[in-house]
Amino acid sequence: MKKTVFTLAAALLCNMAMAQGIETSEVYARPTVEGMHASGVFLNFNNTDKQNDKLIGAEVDAKLATAQIHNHINENGVMKMREVKGGVDLPAGQTQAFKPGSYHIMLMNLQKTLKVGDTFPLTLKFERNKPQTVTVTVKEMGHMAGHQHGKHEHKH
Repeated sequence: MKKTVFTLAAALLCNMAMAQGIETSEVYARPTVEGMHASGVFLNFNNTDKQNDKLIGAEVDAKLATAQIHNHINENGVMKMREVKGGVDLPAGQTQAFKPGSYHIMLMNLQKTLKVGDTFPLTLKFERNKPQTVTVTVKEMGHMAGHQHGKHEHKH
């Protein structure tokens, strides 16, 4: 029995080690108000692999919303949000921040109001690594005040 448990534990640890190529942190979404049907999810991706990867998609429960990778672009002096086709590069050994005014996961057609403290799963799809499901926590917009990007999104 001990040998079986040890073998299972070793196999689990090997799978975890292989899946650690992309680490995520600071995963949160903005709250919404009644009648608002969109929000953004922000997080950091740290690629600990020796090979580049790419975020190619994101999914949430269809009963909640649809998810797309978006970015803000400057088009003739006007900041606009656009879906990113083809994914976002995650260079080996580097961190890619998805933050307000930059890359983010856009939740569209929200079927419910997102309240501070709510959580929901978000599945991230990569070109090389296996899909990864993270827990998104809805946080106050003031959560960003301590970050460098905290006040930039209001200037767009």
